[in-house]
Amino acid sequence: MLERLFAQAKEDASLREQAVTKADLLTAISALQAPPDVYEALKPSSNIKLIAEIKRASPSKGFLAEIPNAAELAAGYQSSGAHAVSVLTESSGFGGNLEDLRAVAREVQLPVLRKDFMSNEYQILEARAAGASFILLILSYLEVSQARDLMSIASSLDLGVLVETHSRSEVDSAVALGARLIGINTRNLKTFETDPALFDELADALPSDVIKVAESSVKTLADVRRYRDSGADVVLVGEALVTGDWKKLIPEIVSVS
Repeated sequence: MLERLFAQAKEDASLREQAVTKADLLTAISALQAPPDVYEALKPSSNIKLIAEIKRASPSKGFLAEIPNAAELAAGYQSSGAHAVSVLTESSGFGGNLEDLRAVAREVQLPVLRKDFMSNEYQILEARAAGASFILLILSYLEVSQARDLMSIASSLDLGVLVETHSRSEVDSAVALGARLIGINTRNLKTFETDPALFDELADALPSDVIKVAESSVKTLADVRRYRDSGADVVLVGEALVTGDWKKLIPEIVSVS
């Protein structure tokens, strides 16, 4: 599944590049101001911080929610207390698109994550041109040398990077890469099974100066508290927000200390 998602994302980007070249994207980027600083926005504090996700579907669950206006939802997330917004832009499994990212980035003042299966420079240029503040790099697929190159490209464009891990070896690689924002995804992206205990097992391997992000397996407020007790600085929540009462849930999440 993971390999298919990366292959599809790469193919889709190649098709878009036929219409919008790297040179076109660089021209667009040159006219933009620096994006919000994600590392400042998500730095550790007395309460857990929240990356609130816009997510229409997933390969494991299928359809999750109608989201006719991503910008409107993101504005609601912002006013309810979220610290950043994640926008899924992958279309085949998640029903996302780059226009959602553009609309959200225009609407909110928070850092915006382009969440996709990114493996090349063009995708990073797209993210910056569309208004992203940071991108996702997934070590369950990317080679360490490839991730290093992509992090360098992102840094040159003033983009932050969320480096996602799912094992101790991947955590060690993320630390060696100098990642400042490291996620532990408790969902195995090859099988899409979840193991909430994985964050508990791996979080201690993260240095104190790294921003620790817990990803997936949040269904209730108790799940957020468990991640916080295990050392999470930030929690990324998607499905629980789009299928539940996010106006109630977001203030509850960000009050967890």
